[in-house]
Amino acid sequence: MKNYQLAVGIDVSKKTLDVFIHNHSKHRVFDNTRSGYLSLVKWVGKFSENEKPILYCFEHTGNYSLKLAIFMQTNGLDYVQENPIVIKRSSGLVRTKSDRVDAQMIARYAWLHREELECSSIRDEALLELGRLLSLRDQLVRKRTGLMGTLEELTGLLSSPSTDISCKSLKHTIAYLSKQILKLEKQIDQLLKREEELGKNYKLLTSLKGVGRILACQLIYHTCNFARFSSWRQFSSYCGTAPFEHSSGTSVFKRAKSHPMSDRKMKSLLSMASVSAIQHDGELREYYQRKVAEGKPKMVALNNVRNKLLSRAFAVIKRGTPYVDLCKYAA
Repeated sequence: MKNYQLAVGIDVSKKTLDVFIHNHSKHRVFDNTRSGYLSLVKWVGKFSENEKPILYCFEHTGNYSLKLAIFMQTNGLDYVQENPIVIKRSSGLVRTKSDRVDAQMIARYAWLHREELECSSIRDEALLELGRLLSLRDQLVRKRTGLMGTLEELTGLLSSPSTDISCKSLKHTIAYLSKQILKLEKQIDQLLKREEELGKNYKLLTSLKGVGRILACQLIYHTCNFARFSSWRQFSSYCGTAPFEHSSGTSVFKRAKSHPMSDRKMKSLLSMASVSAIQHDGELREYYQRKVAEGKPKMVALNNVRNKLLSRAFAVIKRGTPYVDLCKYAA
């Protein structure tokens, strides 16, 4: 644990950074560029009285905060990228909304929790590239799905010159998007071949029935190649598939359920993988049917299968060997 002398809160936007020093109640705005970062550090240094470290804190805002995080890490500065919801819920009732107030809230949060916060670090370049490719592919797939729905509606209408032209245009656009999606998937495959550690874990994950290219890549990205979470139970909580107790006093006692604050994309991918695994994996199919026969709702039984897949994924990575279907060798 470091003994920080200052806590600096930074509210990151696309073009500017609102900076607030908690210990001196000083506020200033800088450009969200490298020259702005240098000016920021120089300005904060004026309030530093000794060689004790300074803690910088800002919200995780994706691409807007990525350049700032890279600058902080490259220059050896202690910084924390925190979930915006955590900061908001720890700040009590705040009626005013402005960039200055947000920076002040972040600085106050950093100072109050400085003893328990852990410094952040960015993913390596390969994982960042994988994340960008997966994100772009996801956007193109959503656009293609929307256009396919529009095309299906148009084909049900009466034939007319305008309808025919619209259908042809949509078909050309869908075909183009499909080519771009295939091109991105080839780039992902090339990245996995180029990066030995990523490629090794990818092969281990795809040895599981129900786990395909996209789910395996998303697991690698979100777990930072299985270095971010120490167990599958932690990752299950992150994905929203872990049940939590819900009780109060002697009168309120509800069944355990997952928390809505989770990564819904990962939860959706795990749901589709579980359905596929039930169809193609005899052991998981029997497990699912047994849970349903015991009286569990089908969605609860499906959630159990999701957690089974996660436990298997972490097991094959830890063991370093592909999954073996023991049912094939049962007497």
